[in-house]
Amino acid sequence: MSVSHLSPDSGRVPPIWGRVPQRNNNFTGRAELLRELHESLMSNVAAVVPHALHGLGGVGKTQLAIEYAYRYRREYDVVWYIPADQPMLVKSSLAGLARELRLPVSASTGVEEAAEAALDALRRGDPYEKWLLIFDNADEVDEINRIAPRGPGHVLITSRNHSWQGVVPTVPVNVFPREESIEFLIKRSRQGITEAEADRLAEALGDLPLALEQAGALQVETGIAVEDYLELLERETTRLLGTNKPADYPLSMSAAWALSVTQLTDRMPVAVELLRCCAFLGPEPIPRDLFQRLPESYAEGSRLAEILADPILTSRVIRELGRYALVKIDSASRTLQVHRLIQALLRDELPKVEHAAMRGEAHRLLAASVASSEPDSNASWPRYSALLGHIGPSEVRSSRDPRIREFALKIVRYLYSSGDFKSAQVMVEGFIEKWRADGEDGEHVLAAQRHQAIIRRELGDIEGSFALNQRLLERMRRVLGEYHEQTLLLLNSHGADLRFRGDFAAALEHDRESLRLHEEKWGPESRRTLRAQNNLALDYLLLGKYTEALELQQKTFETQRARTDVSSMNVLSSWNGLARLTRLLGQYREACDIGEDAYEYGVEQLGPEHPWTLRVAKDLSIAMRRDGRIEEALELARRTFEVQVRNVDLDHPDTLAAGLCLANARRASGEVVEALRLLEDLSPRFKKMYGKDHPFKFGCDTNHALLLRINGRVQEAVDLDREAFEGLKRRLTRHHQFTLTCAINLASDLAAMGEHEQARSLGEATKERLSDLLGPEHPLTLAASANLVVDLRQLGAYREADALRNETLQRYTQILGRGHPDVLVAERGRRLDFDFDPPVL
Repeated sequence: MSVSHLSPDSGRVPPIWGRVPQRNNNFTGRAELLRELHESLMSNVAAVVPHALHGLGGVGKTQLAIEYAYRYRREYDVVWYIPADQPMLVKSSLAGLARELRLPVSASTGVEEAAEAALDALRRGDPYEKWLLIFDNADEVDEINRIAPRGPGHVLITSRNHSWQGVVPTVPVNVFPREESIEFLIKRSRQGITEAEADRLAEALGDLPLALEQAGALQVETGIAVEDYLELLERETTRLLGTNKPADYPLSMSAAWALSVTQLTDRMPVAVELLRCCAFLGPEPIPRDLFQRLPESYAEGSRLAEILADPILTSRVIRELGRYALVKIDSASRTLQVHRLIQALLRDELPKVEHAAMRGEAHRLLAASVASSEPDSNASWPRYSALLGHIGPSEVRSSRDPRIREFALKIVRYLYSSGDFKSAQVMVEGFIEKWRADGEDGEHVLAAQRHQAIIRRELGDIEGSFALNQRLLERMRRVLGEYHEQTLLLLNSHGADLRFRGDFAAALEHDRESLRLHEEKWGPESRRTLRAQNNLALDYLLLGKYTEALELQQKTFETQRARTDVSSMNVLSSWNGLARLTRLLGQYREACDIGEDAYEYGVEQLGPEHPWTLRVAKDLSIAMRRDGRIEEALELARRTFEVQVRNVDLDHPDTLAAGLCLANARRASGEVVEALRLLEDLSPRFKKMYGKDHPFKFGCDTNHALLLRINGRVQEAVDLDREAFEGLKRRLTRHHQFTLTCAINLASDLAAMGEHEQARSLGEATKERLSDLLGPEHPLTLAASANLVVDLRQLGAYREADALRNETLQRYTQILGRGHPDVLVAERGRRLDFDFDPPVL
């Protein structure tokens, strides 16, 4: 949440005021601590070190941090609160901040990249230098210390972990001084109690703020006399002393909590039932929408179904829990929250045999809330994001209920669909380990492994994905059957493994069979069938069968755009495939038009740093470069490469492709030394990623050789191009466009060596093959013709050269326009060079 109005009680609100919990109207005292904290932060502006608050549970660390944010908010332009229990929650919150900072991300941008964009902006102080981040409950010292940005702003941390003392300056927080306890109780009680009565209550409750809040709330709600409360508290304490409570549960807190629960049980027992369910969720805010009527398939056997079926009763229950201070209700964010200490006490109070039942109720609520939502639909991502903080604490992975395991897999799919591959990997591996330990090795483990393979491939582990999917496909066919949903989904995914290995012909045959089975299972226009159809179009493209590919790609894209159940990622993938094929067929301007529309759609639907948006950006840069828009192409290529490096590092297929695109754009703009330097870094990485005999490795070598020649290292260029040419012929045939592109450049290498007859012979054969493959008016065919003109002149065949020149320039001007850079080079009688850009697999 962000607000931009002025508060009547505190003056100016920062332009960005996000996710800070509601202020505690009963906050009392702590003046010295707040001053110490403020001075400490102010004195460390230059060093910009984080600060940590630590102490026993229930002493008010979080309340102190929240009060600091409200009290000093006029000194900041940005105040942002981050629940820091789990790394996934930290990233999710920072992603929300990125959008409030007006960074180039959308509401559905991938979590990882949006979070990093926010941190980078804070470190640079752009657009705001005065900022405050609050990391609440940051017990993982190394993890949070690594994330917390060092910059012109301030970082405030609350934690129970005393290890922060050795990392940053700390402010110890203890229980209230007695005078503050008395002040708090008098302020909290609306019935009115004397200072002496407040003193006795504070003594009995050990001055623990959370216990005082419980006592104050109970006194307000029931009007219980102090004497009666103290008598009940003593009786409850005596009972609790015999229950062997863990040492980190303050006895005063346990007694105060027990009294509140007892009183609420008498008044509204159904409220306690819902509260116990909340004890098995996480301590993070719980979406209010979780407490809705359960779908029929989840309602049967549920203890909460009857309560949730009545929205009026549900609202009443939640209000009562808030009145007794057993939950904290935040109406602005439509969430409720249960303190972790109260959760622990509630769980401990229940017999162990009841734990599984209440945990199961929590699981039902989580799963039912997204029962009708697809995790790869960006429209549903905010809903899934709100559940992340409850997956681990509620022990979702321990459930044996098939519905809950399916929900668990939906969470995994949401994580990697939104671009958070690392969190998805950790989560799915945890599920597989637990389910196998429970003796499960059937459908859900197999489905989890299918997701695991996708994540591995997306993280650049090509061989790992291939090996896992090969084993998995065999097992699925044996255990689940050829036509089972999971088998077919894996079959479709495994085609990508074959493409990544460079087995394009094998991928084509594989995907033909996959499409046939998909059509039999789901029909020709199912979203799953359309995915398989899109993959088949890509196979045709990789084999140079552009006409077949375009026909299939157009059909797929048009059908997907007309459907409402197709995810934005699948639409974007198909849209980009259409733009790429249009470019490969030589229609550069049209490819730019289609690509720009696709890119705008990607930015709007998925965000500018989502993996698929970046893939579209890379292909759009290529189309711009081919269309002669060199500076635009270079800027887009540079930006895309920088984001890729930041998000997934250099050794990743998408980063390598973006790097190759950038090197080509640099060459086209005259930065030939910088381009060669980049290629010399990328070339060994291509070999390591794809292997020494992969078409993409040879394509990279083609570009590398071109830059070697331009930089005067002609013999090295000839040797490298010859090796690449033979490799591409062997893997893709002599007639493939990739091979023929390499042949154009090899002919230029030979000409640079003075081997004009060899250059003419190779150039002539290449021109004829390109004419047969792509047509006589394709820009690549015309480039081969223009180069052949230069070779003919070198050999004295002027009449033949002039005739070919006139024909070539006439076609070139008609196709690309008189001012196009390639046309200008041909008019001047110079050689044209062409490069390789790997398609998205």
